[in-house]
Amino acid sequence: MPSSSTHIATPGIQVSLNELIEMRHRARELQLFSTNAKHSPLAGLHHSKLRGRGVDFDQVRVYQPGDDVRTIDWRVTARSQVPHTKVFHEERERPIYILVEQSRRLFFGSSLMFKSVLAAHAASLIGWAVLGHNDRIGGLVFGNNQQHEIKPRRSKQSLLQLLNRLARANQTLHSELQVAGDDFSLALRRAREVLRPGSLAIVLCDERALSDSAEQQLTLLARHTDLLLLPLSDPLDHDLPAAGLLRFSQGDAQLELDTHSSDLRQAYRQTADARRARWKLLAQKLGTPLMPLTTQSPPLEQIREHLQALRPRKSR
Repeated sequence: MPSSSTHIATPGIQVSLNELIEMRHRARELQLFSTNAKHSPLAGLHHSKLRGRGVDFDQVRVYQPGDDVRTIDWRVTARSQVPHTKVFHEERERPIYILVEQSRRLFFGSSLMFKSVLAAHAASLIGWAVLGHNDRIGGLVFGNNQQHEIKPRRSKQSLLQLLNRLARANQTLHSELQVAGDDFSLALRRAREVLRPGSLAIVLCDERALSDSAEQQLTLLARHTDLLLLPLSDPLDHDLPAAGLLRFSQGDAQLELDTHSSDLRQAYRQTADARRARWKLLAQKLGTPLMPLTTQSPPLEQIREHLQALRPRKSR
């Protein structure tokens, strides 16, 4: 496996593979899944009723009254002249697939870290927590018209491959801006192709990535997999400071904004509020947890707060 551990990362701006590996120690504090179902905030996801092929073959035994006739093993029945049925058991591991964005639009931050670093740290924490729960871990790093996929396996090597891809993608974000495509929709489409029923897809993307196409792909993906949505943002995505005339450039295009204009700042805030409301409405429609993350604090603290809010309340 190619190594990116020798890269010297600037804290908060870029990440290294070693940095993501070291986060395994903090992941122990992140109780995404609990063996005690009633204390697990994501129990509804991880122990949901299996859909489709979420079971493994166990054994063949003599048919008993009440058994589903569709599970009769006709070969064994014909050979023994006694009806036999196949017995299945719920698989102990489930594929968990982390989709994490590393695109140029995430290469920005006004607080503790860049959004690209926030995505990498959160994905690493979740990956180590998943591995500690003995689930199969895989994922897709996407952005800048590229995809790097690691198939889910219950293997530390699989997670290290994913983190290596993540670190390498993160370290190239300083390069020239490429033509933007709908990378998020394409990544979701790929997830639909490879994930089998009963899998869990954990999505880490820019809050601004929710296009009509992406929303459609998320809705289709939710039909046969569970979802956990973690949109990423920076305070400047939601509010413009009254900083006077600001100039922005992208290639040959230039834009000037007079941030002293209260109308401009209000319109900017309303657009951001609508964006957040869209995520919330989608999560409610799909029945999936929504855990937005911001660059203002470490992801471990934020995810723990979200999990605490999701934790089932004790009945009086």
